[in-house]
Amino acid sequence: WPTFALALHVCAAPSWESLAPGRPLRRWHLVELQRTAARPLTAAPLRIDERVLHHLIGLDRISLCVDARLDGLVTPLTDAPAMLAPSHVALAQQLAATVQETAGDGLPPLIHLAGADDQAGRALAATVCRDVGMGLFTLAASALPADPAAWALLARLWEREAVFGRASLLVECGEETASLRGLDNVAGLVFVTAPQSGVDCRRPCLHFDVSRPTRREQRLLWDHALGESAGRWNGAVDALVNQFDLDAGTIDAIGRQTADADAAWDACRVRTRPHLDELAQRIEPAAGWDDLVLPAGQLQVLRELALHVRRRAVVYDTWGFAAKSSRGLGISALFAGVSGTGKTMAAEVLARELRLDLYRIDLSGVVSKYIGETEKNLRRVFDAAEHGGAILLFDEADALFGKRSEVRDSHDRYANIEVSYLLQRMEAYRGLAILTTNQRSALDTAFLRRIRFVVEFPFPDAMQRAEIWRRIFPDATPTVDLDVHKLSQLTVTGGHIRNIALYAAFLAADRDEPVQMAHLLAAAQREYAKLEKPLGDAEVRTWVA
Repeated sequence: WPTFALALHVCAAPSWESLAPGRPLRRWHLVELQRTAARPLTAAPLRIDERVLHHLIGLDRISLCVDARLDGLVTPLTDAPAMLAPSHVALAQQLAATVQETAGDGLPPLIHLAGADDQAGRALAATVCRDVGMGLFTLAASALPADPAAWALLARLWEREAVFGRASLLVECGEETASLRGLDNVAGLVFVTAPQSGVDCRRPCLHFDVSRPTRREQRLLWDHALGESAGRWNGAVDALVNQFDLDAGTIDAIGRQTADADAAWDACRVRTRPHLDELAQRIEPAAGWDDLVLPAGQLQVLRELALHVRRRAVVYDTWGFAAKSSRGLGISALFAGVSGTGKTMAAEVLARELRLDLYRIDLSGVVSKYIGETEKNLRRVFDAAEHGGAILLFDEADALFGKRSEVRDSHDRYANIEVSYLLQRMEAYRGLAILTTNQRSALDTAFLRRIRFVVEFPFPDAMQRAEIWRRIFPDATPTVDLDVHKLSQLTVTGGHIRNIALYAAFLAADRDEPVQMAHLLAAAQREYAKLEKPLGDAEVRTWVA
């Protein structure tokens, strides 16, 4: 193998200093000196780094490759987006001019794309790199090493890649503040996507605010993606723009892959789900208006609620109410009633009617004892939901609300801050946000005044219970001699009626029989035992002969 001594012998004007640890050959890992205690320095093998060899023989001009030690850390972005919002086109041109102006002036400044999500950051950085003739690689800030030595090696390896391939780096910080001080002295162009105050480094940094495409821009993007089809969708494009907040890449992909407006609507729902699926429970709405058994007044309020969601774009934008005041434009509701009275079912009905996703958020799991954590959890939910305008169902509002407007101690003060933050986000949310509570009386009236709709879900009376029993079994379920008037004597809510009906169906199926009163009697006894509630003989005496 070639050794240090051989290199000194065959090279013109040899110098020991050339292979010192701080000199370019060693600093950039162009060659590796493999020293061991068993051999003197002059006999130590000299080995060329594999990545350097690939560059010298031109392999990286055939396929985009990086040092094997960077595999899994950096990912190449090979294509710039086909479309950008007009404001992002202007920003990309400004960024490209900045890159060219600072080229050759030593260490270029880090470019902070403030407020950009990963997709917008990638689109902008890829466009800039295409315009200035550079490659682009992405790196998740969460994958950065904590060990200083590992940081130093990563920085050196990346610097080498930046020189070999004239490449730039996009560091994606997500929602968290990231320490990027390891990049302080890294040569080459570096972009960072992070929150407004999310960059921690001593390197010169240029901040550029990245806003989401406006409604007008999204309309232009849809028209461009759909081409001639846009005019044949009969106003459906406006509905998509009013409901979904999408970037250019997503609009382009959906517009080119869907044949009709209904398919585009469903595709938009699917594309926006990943933002929320990690934070809340998605409920597939199965119930319709015929499944709801409520007094006429409550049903009317629910229909008006759906009307507000459907027509908000006309009232707020076309008729100018949004320009009058930016406060209270969100549609908020409180569903109050004991467990099982239909609060979640009503939310399902609205989601099905409006063709929107429904997400359940358990507020008892969101509330944190640590100051600021509750607001942080709520912010993540609302920020994620803004893309698709999903219906948000905040369960167990009692966990956060309550009669807390009177401040007695610091705990009450912070609880009020948390409640105010939730109501503020509900008022600004583009979709429908629903709170549920088992005890309306426990909620302070000062908070209730800020909620647009309040729907009381009463305990069903005998007539309503009979109607629930009439509708509870699917059409395909075989039944014989069911007496809904006798069944309605059970003083339980609709949720418990469903449990009894389902349990009875399993009993009947096991015996290959249609559902009968005997099955329902056994099921009712089981449900009452679960509730630790006595089942009165007067309620069921005549059920079975």
